[in-house]
Amino acid sequence: MQNTANAAGTDGPELVDTAPLVEDLYPALAELREAGPVHRIAGTDGRPAWLVTRYEDVRRLFADPRLALDKRHAAPGNYSGFSLPPALDTNLLNMDPPDHTRVRRLVVKAFTPGRVEKLREPVRRVAEELLDAIEPDGRADLLAAYAGQLPIIVICDLLGVPQRDRRDFRAWSDALITPDPARPGAAKEAVGSMLRFYTELIAKKRAEPADDLLSDLIRVRDDEAGDGGGDGSGDGRLSEDELTSLAFLILLAGYENTVHLIANSVLTLLDHPTALQELRADPSGLAAAFDELARYEGPASLGIRRFPLEDIEIGGVTIPAGETVLLSAASAHRDPAHFKDPDEFNPHLGRSGHLALGRGIHYCLGAPLARMELETALAALLRRFPGLRLDVPRERLRWRPTIRARGLISLPVAW
Repeated sequence: MQNTANAAGTDGPELVDTAPLVEDLYPALAELREAGPVHRIAGTDGRPAWLVTRYEDVRRLFADPRLALDKRHAAPGNYSGFSLPPALDTNLLNMDPPDHTRVRRLVVKAFTPGRVEKLREPVRRVAEELLDAIEPDGRADLLAAYAGQLPIIVICDLLGVPQRDRRDFRAWSDALITPDPARPGAAKEAVGSMLRFYTELIAKKRAEPADDLLSDLIRVRDDEAGDGGGDGSGDGRLSEDELTSLAFLILLAGYENTVHLIANSVLTLLDHPTALQELRADPSGLAAAFDELARYEGPASLGIRRFPLEDIEIGGVTIPAGETVLLSAASAHRDPAHFKDPDEFNPHLGRSGHLALGRGIHYCLGAPLARMELETALAALLRRFPGLRLDVPRERLRWRPTIRARGLISLPVAW
């Protein structure tokens, strides 16, 4: 992998060309990992960032309090992630303690294993209905018709989003996560549409609360506001921007990551027919297979960008305070220094320590829901379609053109 000219015009080593990370992710990461633990690359907006590639470094830094998420700690000219208005950006992915601790505590009870388990049967019914709809055709783009439908239905039901308001969400999400170079204004338009959507939805829920997570969060916000303003500055308070941002984060993260977790897992099993047959014969093995599926082909190429609060040394490289650090979970998961035969998929090895769900205080809030959705989606699919197979040559499958996430553009299958 070659260095490129430092187009950003900042001091420091030249930026590594990130095109191979899109075109051939794992061999490109292996080359970087072998060459060194830290590399300077162009972030998804072209501005510089430091990519950390080795498992022990990535794991340690996921929980290192010297690395902040709050963009206020970013030095000028560095990659800082999405450009969002405060009403969407005041979320857990841009917060450090104590605000992170306060806001997370308000929503964590919605995703406890016990509460999520109560959703298993409703999720199973949704999966069966989606499969009923496509079964007579004998073929489908499984990403669009199944993997892309199930998570949005589940998370919208949890939040209380009316059915009529769900149709545009995937287009907005795609525009934000994978911007189209031919439509440079699409991401900005999507952000505006999302902001209007969440603002209007919260207003409706305030007027007519229901038995759903968003109504619960609004109740928490408004009860606290009545006691002291609810500006988010006090212990236990939730500001209006934090409320809107929470709804945005729960819906976007609950949809986007799970879509690709399901689709990537289906592809992995199709690539490994012995494992597929074993799990079809004994679906109880899906719970244990989750961790290997998430490690082998998880939806997150990178962790959330971070900013050192002080100059920090990583693998012998000193990274100045305020510069952007990207922790590559995808690279860590294929590091032979930690995982034996990391490029092989083997759900029987019981490999522990994957980082697909994060680590430390930023461990994925919706992890129990993601596990349950994947197990339920795969169990229904494998049972209903015993002849499931790819409907195009394997080499024709394409991955989304971004280093931010690992997801297919489509997954044509037949049965």
